[in-house]
Amino acid sequence: MIAQHPALSRNEISAVVQEALRVTPVIDMHTHLFMPSLGTLGLWGIDQLLTYHYLEAELFRSCKVTPEQYWELSLREKADLIWRTLFVVNTPISEATRGVVAVLDAFGLRTDVPDLSEAREFFESRDLHSHIRHVFKLAGVSEVVMTNDPLDEMEGRLWQRGVERDPQFHSVLRLDRILNQASDKSTLEVRRFLSIWIDRMKPVYMAVSLPDSFQYPEQSIRGQMLQEAVLPACRESRLPLSLMIGVRYQANPRLRLAGDAVGRADLSSIERLCVAWPDNRFLVSILSRENQHELCVYARKFSNLMPFGCWWFLNNPSIVEEITRERLEMLGTSFIPQHSDARVLEQVIYKWRNTRRTLAPILTNAYQLLIDDGGAVAAADIERDITRLFRTNFEEMVNSGP
Repeated sequence: MIAQHPALSRNEISAVVQEALRVTPVIDMHTHLFMPSLGTLGLWGIDQLLTYHYLEAELFRSCKVTPEQYWELSLREKADLIWRTLFVVNTPISEATRGVVAVLDAFGLRTDVPDLSEAREFFESRDLHSHIRHVFKLAGVSEVVMTNDPLDEMEGRLWQRGVERDPQFHSVLRLDRILNQASDKSTLEVRRFLSIWIDRMKPVYMAVSLPDSFQYPEQSIRGQMLQEAVLPACRESRLPLSLMIGVRYQANPRLRLAGDAVGRADLSSIERLCVAWPDNRFLVSILSRENQHELCVYARKFSNLMPFGCWWFLNNPSIVEEITRERLEMLGTSFIPQHSDARVLEQVIYKWRNTRRTLAPILTNAYQLLIDDGGAVAAADIERDITRLFRTNFEEMVNSGP
């Protein structure tokens, strides 16, 4: 890129990158958050933060309480146990525990206390609508994308009654139960179902989590539904399909949601999808670290493929740094570096703080290398690139038609 504005010196790069990261609002393109009109589906507050399944898995490694004993506790009792175990008895230096500390600190709450009375009093005093705006402001998030399951009995009923839209929340039509728990319904019935719910939800994309054993094509009900219902519906409705691949479901069922594990996937299925459906767009995130380079290679070959995020077991700064450097080196800025995957509202605060903190030295190094090799970089170039990573790559992916 030929700089159209005054070129920065090597020593000026870091400050400009950090400021651009700070002021550029992000579109959080995959979360499990819900707009207020979807009621109690939306999780928030200290007890929900502490009983997040990342922390539950860590709890069982740090105390003698069994999963069976833990599940018998009330929400508050679970939160109290996790606080005592992971924050009082032990030092909260893991990624998940440190995130809770960061959230409390963002609200000016003490983090070195023996109990949760102050935090509970604070969150119980909050009005949800104003609290959401405050959280998004603290996180530097302008909009979030939900995960909406029409086959969830409670959620489906709310959508059917009609829900009040919130411009900061975008819907996504989740397909896990349709594909992974597929029945013997005809593909024609599924096509009709998808058409009804696309019209009702107005989703920005469709999405499904898939096991590491996923293949395309495959001789199964899931394979038939994908081939004959989902992919044609995506093409006709001009919606991308988000594939999150690599989950090994319930490796330890005693841990419930925390019991899933990770497996390496065969990404040749991505190649076959992109070849067979060139007019479809695919957002793809892979759970296994070992698959990341292969995903980048496929993204270089297919412009209808958009790698995004570092989710679940990958969402640790050391691994995020490795994956993001690799993507920059192979794809430039033509990818989506992160999404929060937040299940509890306040998690967006620490997850996006971490993302900005991790991205700053990566981008700084990339621009400094360009200068070292004789290139020129202006502040406007950096601002454009970060806007692309945080916003426009996603906007163009969901707004462009075949």
